[in-house]
Amino acid sequence: MSQAISASTPSRSARSRPRPPVVTGVGVVAPNGQGTERFWKAVQQGTSVLGPVTRDGCTHLPLKVAGEIDGFDPSALIDGRFLVQTDRFTHFAMAAAEMAVQDARLTADPENPFGIGVVTAAGSGGGEFGQGELQQLWGKGPSFVGPYQSIAWFYAASTGQISIRGGFRGPCGVLANDEAGGLDALAHAARTIRRGTDAVVVGATEAPLAPYSVVCQLGYPELSLSDDPQHAYLPFTTDACGFAPGEGGAMFVLEDPEAARRRGARARAVIAGHASNFTGTDGWSQSRQGLARAIRDALDEAQCSAREVDVVFADAMGVAEADQAEALAIADALGPRAATVPVTAPKTGFGRAYSASSALDVATAVLALEHGVVPPTPNVTGVRHDLDVVTGEARTASLHTALVLSRGLMGCNSALVLRSAHGDER
Repeated sequence: MSQAISASTPSRSARSRPRPPVVTGVGVVAPNGQGTERFWKAVQQGTSVLGPVTRDGCTHLPLKVAGEIDGFDPSALIDGRFLVQTDRFTHFAMAAAEMAVQDARLTADPENPFGIGVVTAAGSGGGEFGQGELQQLWGKGPSFVGPYQSIAWFYAASTGQISIRGGFRGPCGVLANDEAGGLDALAHAARTIRRGTDAVVVGATEAPLAPYSVVCQLGYPELSLSDDPQHAYLPFTTDACGFAPGEGGAMFVLEDPEAARRRGARARAVIAGHASNFTGTDGWSQSRQGLARAIRDALDEAQCSAREVDVVFADAMGVAEADQAEALAIADALGPRAATVPVTAPKTGFGRAYSASSALDVATAVLALEHGVVPPTPNVTGVRHDLDVVTGEARTASLHTALVLSRGLMGCNSALVLRSAHGDER
């Protein structure tokens, strides 16, 4: 086993010429696999794990299909004293962060305790923990509500616990955001690194399948209420009826490239460009302009032309108006390239995990760039839009640049450009 290597402080000259940060570690906890190897195998094969909702207190509700994580044992990775203080979404974050940190061989440096920060995003917070405490309150009385209720539900709980557990005392933050939160958290971490921080542990996780959380989601008209796992989430098709939710997420280690090089860390991808904006909630058609603008701005920051985009990881809302707006936005931003660039949405096989959905897309994009494979969009056939959506089987391809897109139910639009860490030969 490789010995952990500590982060070091970049020199003044390196800091004066900021370069795009690199991904040196990836950790995944998802319905189709825990750990990047299992996750990638399932994604590459187009495995669909959407199934009936089985969580206690949820089976009688209108939501019938979701992506649930089975067999997740947080005690195998997380000390018991942390478990009693935290919700399932934080357990996912801590487990995925541990995987990412181990992948990057990163440890806190006692001589530079402020060199590593933490940033997470969440849209729902600790609903399962809160559900349990509310049941204690209603069933037994206020004296049976524990003190951790005040913090376990909070969006910042994951950032705090990862920071405390890892000894990461650098700049920390949390984004309370919708689906775009995973991309925006990575952008925030990238800016933090450009301002002088060595590394940031960053990502997003969600656990939205407790009764309280599910009832809240029933107010979303975009939520699929289909009871057929193979038809519950079919974006870009005439059968689109909304999205199936999921849980889990992904965490990453982002580093200053010079600091990563000096400590011998392997760069897995480059965070080359990002942009986001807001177009409101008055209808999905208006997201066309906002998403197209985000794509253009992200490509500009990455100094990347539309013809260089090798794969698009779509937002894939699964609503006719939203899918049409996304297809048009891709065409607006990429021009003639839009009709030929491969487009994929692997999340149709494991669910749309709100802010963690885009983080899982980024994890998939990193793996796709490394392996030269575009994974398919499970369950989807008969695409109705002028997009080259990858269905059926994965495609092998020469991949140097990936574009990841996300839109939120509250009106956010975000785009992230990833580059291969091994350069572009074209």
